[in-house]
Amino acid sequence: MTRWLDDDEQRTWRNFLAATQMVGEALDRQLQRDSGMPHTYYMILVALSEAERRSMRMSELAARAQCSQSRLSHAVARLEERGWVRRSRSESDRRGNVALLTDDGFAALAEAAPGHVEEVRQRLFDALTPEQIRALDEICTAVRSKTVGGSS
Repeated sequence: MTRWLDDDEQRTWRNFLAATQMVGEALDRQLQRDSGMPHTYYMILVALSEAERRSMRMSELAARAQCSQSRLSHAVARLEERGWVRRSRSESDRRGNVALLTDDGFAALAEAAPGHVEEVRQRLFDALTPEQIRALDEICTAVRSKTVGGSS
């Protein structure tokens, strides 16, 4: 039996979709305009910058950047062309590939970060009270743990 959304759930769902799309598109526009990179590239650079030795297995990076292996491979190829990332075989098992953030990539990220953070602040956090920020964090954590846990 289909569990249809009631009016409150439907309104909330549509507001959620509109808000996440609006924020995502604004972040992508800002990064393209100011740094010449899409948001996906920025998220890859961030993940690598936070990793030990600024490197990560491609499979782990795909999960962290929330994109498919093929999409990640394409993005990393573009980042390699810019000199921001270098790809190599894993030293531990020689089967997997590892992406490494180069010094130029780290510099590009450092240059892009202030404008990106300001856009995040303006598009999301400035619209919320501290209580709403805490509630949003709790909501997102609950949704992510149910999704990550494989429940449906």
